[in-house]
Amino acid sequence: MLNLYTRTWQGESLGKDEYVISADEKTSIQARCRCHPTLAPGRARAMRVNHTYGRGGALAYLAAYDVHAAKVYGRTEPGTGITPFMNLVTQVMSQEPYASARRVFWIVDNGSSHRGQKAADRLTAAFPNAVMVHTPVHASWLNQVEIYFSAVQRKALSPNDFTDLSEVRDRLRAFENRYNATAQPFQWKFTASDLNDLLARLDRHSADHPEESSVAPAA
Repeated sequence: MLNLYTRTWQGESLGKDEYVISADEKTSIQARCRCHPTLAPGRARAMRVNHTYGRGGALAYLAAYDVHAAKVYGRTEPGTGITPFMNLVTQVMSQEPYASARRVFWIVDNGSSHRGQKAADRLTAAFPNAVMVHTPVHASWLNQVEIYFSAVQRKALSPNDFTDLSEVRDRLRAFENRYNATAQPFQWKFTASDLNDLLARLDRHSADHPEESSVAPAA
C-alpha cells in the first residue's frame, strides 16, 4: 500500500493514466450552538468559548484525496455506511480523469463502510477500473486523508460553534475550496521498508516479552 505513494504497485511504476485516492469518513460532526457568543482572542486574552450549548444535529464528512494531485473531493451525508461511501466513490469516478483512467487505486482503512473483500468486489463491480487497497489493521494513520481531516478539525471545526448543520456544511465546503486552491502533495517519508522494520521490532518485542501479549484469565 505505501508503495502507491511513490507511484509503484507490485514492483512496477504507475502510468500517467493511473491515480491514487486516499478516502475515509469523518463521523458525527455536531452543530453545537453556544448559549453565549464565542469571544475572539484579544490582547493578552485567549479565545473564550461558552461550555454550554444546544445540539443542532450531526453529519458525516466523507473525503477522497488524490495523493499526487493534492486535490480533495468531499461530501456531507447524514451518516456513514456502504451507501454514503459509494456515493463518494461515484462522485469521484464519474468525472475525469478518473472515469477514463486505466486504474484508480482507493486506499481505505478497515472501517465497516469498506471492510474486506466484499467491499473490494463491490467497488470493482461498480467501477471496473477501481482497485481497493486496505491499510493494515489498526494502521489507519497510514492513510493520507487523515492528515487532511486533522487540518479540517483544527482549522474549520474548532471551536465548534455552529447554529445548525447548514452552517457546518458551508464551513466544510469553503475550507475544501480554499484547500484545493493552495495545497501541495504531502511530503510522505514513511516507506514500506520502514513499516517492515517496525513490524519486525514489534515481533521481537513480543518474543522477548511474551507476558505483555498474553491474555489475562477471566475472573
